[in-house]
Amino acid sequence: MTVFDLMRNALLAGLGAQEKVKEFIDELVKKGELSESQGAKLVKEWTDKADKSTEQFSKSINDVVTKTLDMMSLPSKEDLSKLDQHVQSLSARVSKLEAAGGEAPKKG
Repeated sequence: MTVFDLMRNALLAGLGAQEKVKEFIDELVKKGELSESQGAKLVKEWTDKADKSTEQFSKSINDVVTKTLDMMSLPSKEDLSKLDQHVQSLSARVSKLEAAGGEAPKKG
């Protein structure tokens, strides 16, 4: 199971739990055990806590992925951009040299 699958399953479980909590609170309101305002307040509190937990979960996953990528020593987007600029500069210089004196010297 990939990290993506784990994240997807956790988020879906969270959404399912959120729906169940809403249904449970709605049922309590219907039975008269909670007023509508109390039910709405509970749903809001639970939703706020769930949102905060989701943010923390996302941050944790982001931290793990970032650390993993750092350990792999992959080039950053900035590194690749600098390298691309350097290649373009060298290509332009080679083109100028070829235009000025014929072909560029061949390495053998």
